[in-house]
Amino acid sequence: MSLRVFIVAGEPSGDRLGGALMQGLNTLQPDVTYQGVGGVLMQAAGLTSQFPMDELSVMGIAEVLPKYRHLKRRISEVADAVIAMQPDVLITIDSPDFCLRVAKLVKDRSDIRTVHYVAPTVWAWRPKRAQKMARFIDQVLAILPFEPPYMHKAGIQCDFVGHPVVAESVSTDADVEGIRAELGLGEDPYIVALPGSRKSEVSRLAPVFGPALRDFIKTHPEFRVVLPAAGPVVETVKQQLDLWPEQIVVLDPRGIDPDVAAARKRAVFKGAEIALAASGTVSLELAASKTPMVIAYTFNWLTWQMMKRMALIDTVTLVNLVSDTRVVSEFLGPDCTPTAISAGLTAALQERESQDLAMELTMERLGQGGEAPGLRAARAVLAGL
Repeated sequence: MSLRVFIVAGEPSGDRLGGALMQGLNTLQPDVTYQGVGGVLMQAAGLTSQFPMDELSVMGIAEVLPKYRHLKRRISEVADAVIAMQPDVLITIDSPDFCLRVAKLVKDRSDIRTVHYVAPTVWAWRPKRAQKMARFIDQVLAILPFEPPYMHKAGIQCDFVGHPVVAESVSTDADVEGIRAELGLGEDPYIVALPGSRKSEVSRLAPVFGPALRDFIKTHPEFRVVLPAAGPVVETVKQQLDLWPEQIVVLDPRGIDPDVAAARKRAVFKGAEIALAASGTVSLELAASKTPMVIAYTFNWLTWQMMKRMALIDTVTLVNLVSDTRVVSEFLGPDCTPTAISAGLTAALQERESQDLAMELTMERLGQGGEAPGLRAARAVLAGL
């Protein structure tokens, strides 16, 4: 029996989820046809993207406004393509401002089954979204263990499928030695800098991260900086490097097999003494490598004002939330300053043990040691058909 799937992701983290889900479907179902929008990992699993996924990688209310008309047109185009295909299932992945609008348009015009992968953060802000979703989403695949009750309460089928980060390979000491040699790091300790995977993020965070790391290196001159850039933002990163310490190495994934690029990044994470990262799922990747971290993020002023008034939680870092601790320091909004971040990095180096315990607990609760999340997600999709 053949399976027809329309699948949509809007950013690199969604591409990873979609790629793993598609691999799971390909394992369980002998004949799958895909259409949709996705990045390199989804394309490697069998998708021809309708248009470049990075057109959708925009975050923040004020950041979306200039591109609103274009995004609205893309929403209509994708919904029309779903209706034309008449798939067995529409799977939308994260990026709720885009994906849920597509799902709603499709449901208004058809009875196509709709599955949304990654529960919206109704536990963090805008809790009424779950009830609104119930009108046009049939099933949610949750990646965090505490999310299903929120969806069930709204009347939506929801399956906890685990987070793909727990299924990723773990770098070995030999991998770390290899990447050190490749990057010319020798035995120098280094800090990983992760200013985001979207151009808008890098443009906001690089001017803060660079001076913060300069301050840090003044008191830790033995340290180098390694910046594993996401492919779509490499040029944006390089345009900002005059603000960064001289001891910086940029890891460029372009032109490299995606699996090789991911393995190089994991090895960089594993070998780092500490990381400075933008808020997001990268905190879980760092936790998988047992890399202590400091999280920093700043929004457009309007976005920040709206979010801080609507927030239902006191931390945005997933390691803190999943482990039910607050050991990872955050510097958000007006607190995202070079001086504060530099001091936070120094403190985190001295308090590594508490982060180690929280990271281990996080991986356990996300499903480490069980069936691969992509395969669990695929089983949940097929069970719902």
